[in-house]
Amino acid sequence: MLRRYHRAAAKAAGLHPDVVHHWLRDLPMRRKRWASAAGFLALLACYGPLVTRAADALPTPKKLKARSFDSGFALSHGTFNGMSFASDGKIYYVLCSDSIDTGAQMYSYNPATDQIRHIGDLTEASGEKGLKAIPQGKSHVNFVESNGKLYFATHVGYYTIRGGRETMGVPPPGYKPYPGGHFLAYDMASGKFENLAAAPAEQGIISMNMDTKRGRLYGLTWPSGYFLRYDLAGASLKNLGATSQKGEAGSGPTYRVLCRSLAVDPEDGSVYLTTSDGDILRYRYDRDAIETIAGEDLRKDYFGSYDPSTPGHMGYNWRQTVWYPPENLIYAVHGNSGYLFRFDPRAPRVDVLDRLTSEPSKRSGMYDLFTYGYLGFALGPDGHTLYYLTGGPIYENGRRVSGDSSIKVGVKGEEDLHLITYDIPAATYADRGAIFLPDGQRLLDVNSIAVANANTVYSLARFKENGHERVDLIRIQIE
Repeated sequence: MLRRYHRAAAKAAGLHPDVVHHWLRDLPMRRKRWASAAGFLALLACYGPLVTRAADALPTPKKLKARSFDSGFALSHGTFNGMSFASDGKIYYVLCSDSIDTGAQMYSYNPATDQIRHIGDLTEASGEKGLKAIPQGKSHVNFVESNGKLYFATHVGYYTIRGGRETMGVPPPGYKPYPGGHFLAYDMASGKFENLAAAPAEQGIISMNMDTKRGRLYGLTWPSGYFLRYDLAGASLKNLGATSQKGEAGSGPTYRVLCRSLAVDPEDGSVYLTTSDGDILRYRYDRDAIETIAGEDLRKDYFGSYDPSTPGHMGYNWRQTVWYPPENLIYAVHGNSGYLFRFDPRAPRVDVLDRLTSEPSKRSGMYDLFTYGYLGFALGPDGHTLYYLTGGPIYENGRRVSGDSSIKVGVKGEEDLHLITYDIPAATYADRGAIFLPDGQRLLDVNSIAVANANTVYSLARFKENGHERVDLIRIQIE
């Protein structure tokens, strides 16, 4: 009853009803004086200036404009990571495919000429053209640039769904099983690919990073979670074995969702990753072995409570990481809760800093709809600003629109996409606004980012066009 009167009064006063309700509901007045909307308006006349100041203090909802591009790949499917801004001024990106006959495609976009160029087919780049096997349907990792080359890895895109889970695709009659993911290099000057090494058969490479100082690539395979290292000098590949039970190939007590981000310490060559149980693992370059960090973990109350043997979430894993050179620390985001934290590997110590979710998510107190969290997290070109693409609840007529209770690949309904920035030295958070295409359409399934400059961010997003959904490059302008 009280809220109804508040809304009526707010409408008459030209104010947002939620502002009026929350600002006035606890005033030391007797509710009998609010017995009617007219009576409430009398109170509002007394306290109107206070309410107006409260309304002015609330952040004005911001909207950012995005432009979509057409790369010409009709089979493009959801892309996770798979893009980077390179030293030649171009955006390099991969459009994925879940087709049994066509693999992922690599492109470049030149902002100076506004031109997109098709670079190549990742199955062909892996030396598997005409093999008639499950193709290299994805690149789930960002490019790492070193000495004029982009290093990355391939992953499977053709799955078989069992019990609501994505499992390694079973080849249809006449097709061969997935041969395994590949470490690849692309020479930006010559335009040629190098097929460096392949993961064990029927293992994609879901996470990758590179120690550019030592010329070594690291990868984590899917679904079993094997840790791989590849040395450019000597072209040698080593499998150091499973890192987290049986990974996503397991079931029941042996199931563990795998870490999606490997963090490299360029100082000593260590590589850090996590498990859904909350352990922080360290690959020691000096020992060529993996160990569990003692004295610190990611089992934080703020992150939530998880059963690591249950699919459908990232557990205590960090979702995405960046190495921050000025402090020699790892900055990371926890997936489901959206908390930003830093990890000092030498202490070792985890410091939880801020909830990096959107302003609407913070106010609602709810987790976002994408239950795995978001991968669009990067350090900007200024070297101290973090950029993060994350979800936010949609409000209609002042009420939060709930998502579908059924989960499909971690997604529960529609939400807004927000761009967040965080200045590390100043410890300053900013929600730069929700992102929309020129026709007012929301973007969907955004899990990639490339920051060109302080005002221009690129991503790979799913959106509707002419009644059909497609995934392609988008450019977001910060105003």
